[in-house]
Amino acid sequence: MKTLFVTAIAMMLPMVVHAGGTELAPDPVVMAPAPVVASSPNLIFRLGAGVSYANSYFGSKSSEAGPSGSLSFQFLRLPSGKSLGSETGEPNYGFAPRGSFRFVGKRASKDHPELTGLPDVPLSVEIGGGIGYTSQSFEAFADLRYGVIGHQAFVGELGANVVMHPSDRLTVKAGPRVVIGSNKFNDTYFGVTTATGALGVYNPGSGIVSAGLEVDTTYKLDDKWNLDAALRYDQFQGDAKSSPIVTQGSDHQLKVTIGVSRLISLRF
Repeated sequence: MKTLFVTAIAMMLPMVVHAGGTELAPDPVVMAPAPVVASSPNLIFRLGAGVSYANSYFGSKSSEAGPSGSLSFQFLRLPSGKSLGSETGEPNYGFAPRGSFRFVGKRASKDHPELTGLPDVPLSVEIGGGIGYTSQSFEAFADLRYGVIGHQAFVGELGANVVMHPSDRLTVKAGPRVVIGSNKFNDTYFGVTTATGALGVYNPGSGIVSAGLEVDTTYKLDDKWNLDAALRYDQFQGDAKSSPIVTQGSDHQLKVTIGVSRLISLRF
């Protein structure tokens, strides 16, 4: 009976008996979860959208408002572990790949009597990329885009900028631009397949479409958002300038753009 009584008391008290004496039993050990480590982004790019006021179509005398967009590459981590660009957003001087994106507004004959008889051209979205060189006060690029929506043709663009930083938030860039169109691109916007009105048959070839100057300003709102504005002047060249669409209109083109852009990070 004595033995049973001692055993019952021992089971009711949270104590451990050992040679050195008696102490309260320690609390059970709880393993803390391992800290969650955020994975590094695999792709960082800047996507912009806004409005523009420009010539109604290539060669038009009149102007109208329309959508605009932009795409710029910042960072890419490859499956091999190697990376391209800057993950922190700090300038990564030297040569690097870049994205390129452009809207081209639709052209409808019903909206422009001088184009009566010409086929309509839908709004086009050009997506592509290229290579760029960047330094603190100068940059240059060569891009190739394809009209994934709309004209379904290739168009290239060459450019260079002098880069100025009036303040920590404001950046101003200015420099020349040259646009080069494939045969299909030039035929879509400058060709005339059937004579109509004042427009005779015209079959342009591939080559330089325009040469001009662009001024871009970027104001940094915060770590992700920018306010962007641009002014661009172009003059048609070569077969584009000789097109009857341009000769009856204007070979000088002016475009004003304003919009916002956001830095986007993706993890795969």
